[in-house]
Amino acid sequence: MSHARDNKFVSSYTELAAEVRASGLLDRRRGFYVARIGLTVLSFVGIWTAVILLGDTWWQIVPAALLAVVSTQFGFLGHDGAHRQMFASAGANEWNARILAAAGAGLSFHWWRNKHNRHHKAPNQVGTDPDIADGPIAFVPTVAAERTGLYGWFTRHQGWFFVPLLTLEGAALHVASLQGLAARTAVPHRAVEIALILLRLLLGVAVPFLVMSPGLAVAFIAVQLAVFGLLLGGSFAPNHKGMPLVPKDMRVDFLRRQVLMSRNIRGGPVTDFMMGGLNYQIEHHLFPSMPRPNLAKVQPLVRAHCARHGVQYTETSLVGSYGIVIRYLNQVGLGDRDPFTCPLVRMYR
Repeated sequence: MSHARDNKFVSSYTELAAEVRASGLLDRRRGFYVARIGLTVLSFVGIWTAVILLGDTWWQIVPAALLAVVSTQFGFLGHDGAHRQMFASAGANEWNARILAAAGAGLSFHWWRNKHNRHHKAPNQVGTDPDIADGPIAFVPTVAAERTGLYGWFTRHQGWFFVPLLTLEGAALHVASLQGLAARTAVPHRAVEIALILLRLLLGVAVPFLVMSPGLAVAFIAVQLAVFGLLLGGSFAPNHKGMPLVPKDMRVDFLRRQVLMSRNIRGGPVTDFMMGGLNYQIEHHLFPSMPRPNLAKVQPLVRAHCARHGVQYTETSLVGSYGIVIRYLNQVGLGDRDPFTCPLVRMYR
């Protein structure tokens, strides 16, 4: 019976994919990306020019925050290139992603793509999805249950620490990128990525200390890193955290694997910009190579398809999603498993 049900949903996704292909929404949006890249680069140069002209003044906190916004946009462009959303040529996508992510955001295209592809393969699946792997925050109840002492106390209250910890995410991503590039395994164009990342990080440290007093330079760097971490980490966190966990050995068809474990964030153009289109997480997971500006257009097709086939489609506000994430993390820390078990497990019990 379960095999027949799975075949039904496989066939259902094939039907949806054919409808989306016929709509033309999978076609590349080259003009959008050329314009977005150009504006982002110009903004980056403009902000650093303002930093130099402003000199030693506490008004520098404003360009520090703006620099974080632009760096986050470079991260989103690297993400889109890694998914081959930008151009028809695989090489053009990869080189744009590599240069924009490294030189603009200080992130490794190679490290990010490897990690992110594993996440897309099996979102929220225990033992497979690196985004719920063991770390300072425990996303899996069995991991939380093993923690004792001060670490155990932290884990039981980890939901309240989640947003403050995001301020460290920017620095953590820089470190993880360089660690990934330093691995002994073969890394294409390793030297290019390392050089661009180090140049970006050096720029972010050297210029403030050259034009500001030491205390202000430290504040500038801290604000830029903290806001960058909040914006980039905060764009990914609401999309899967608090959604069902899939047991390690469970097999799920593609449609339900991507829809049931993902959450969309309601909003308008500002939300679309600040989250880089990741607020359409369900559509992005179903069609990862779809250009960012087409995700909003395909949403009605996906929502209607899910309604016809009885697949739960989850969408909430940004504030509401963070409330869900914080409650989820605190309950995981307390060892509460049942609310986060994949509904498919209960279905097959």
